[in-house]
Amino acid sequence: MSDVDKVSEGRAKALFDSAELSGFEVGTVVGLRQIHKYLFGGLYDFAGEIRTQNIAKGNFRFANSLYLGDTLAKIEEMPENAFEEIIVKYVEMNIAHPFLEGNGRSMRIWLDLILKRSLRKCVDWSLVNKAGYLSSMERSPVNDLELRTLLSAALTDKIDDREVFMKGVEQSYYYEVEA
Repeated sequence: MSDVDKVSEGRAKALFDSAELSGFEVGTVVGLRQIHKYLFGGLYDFAGEIRTQNIAKGNFRFANSLYLGDTLAKIEEMPENAFEEIIVKYVEMNIAHPFLEGNGRSMRIWLDLILKRSLRKCVDWSLVNKAGYLSSMERSPVNDLELRTLLSAALTDKIDDREVFMKGVEQSYYYEVEA
């Protein structure tokens, strides 16, 4: 694990006890930017800033930076009333990939905050297999059923449980480590 990852993982864990967490705008682009800046501030000069460059992972090109502002505005307006709607919004935000680095780590916290507010649930990420999660995320732009099924099986009502949050952060950072 890189030094950046170690520091940002420590910040992610500190977020549970942080007063800042309650001030984040849940389900919004501003809220996602707040999370990203909290995790990566001082580590990346672009922490919390929407990217202005095009990026890709493997053969997948994320949303074109030229249209990213409009794309993010549309994602922000998406409903969050049911689990299925929240996952669609999460998938769309992943396709947008608004930051140069740190999207997954920031978006998993963003997702849990939406689930917590809207459904009084969160994902127990320690129950979500890395390979299954990553492959379902790759396929989610075409069909999100696999992702919904995977995350639905890991939902918990332990939304204020410190151990669930800490294990979730560890798992989230583990997803980002190359095999």
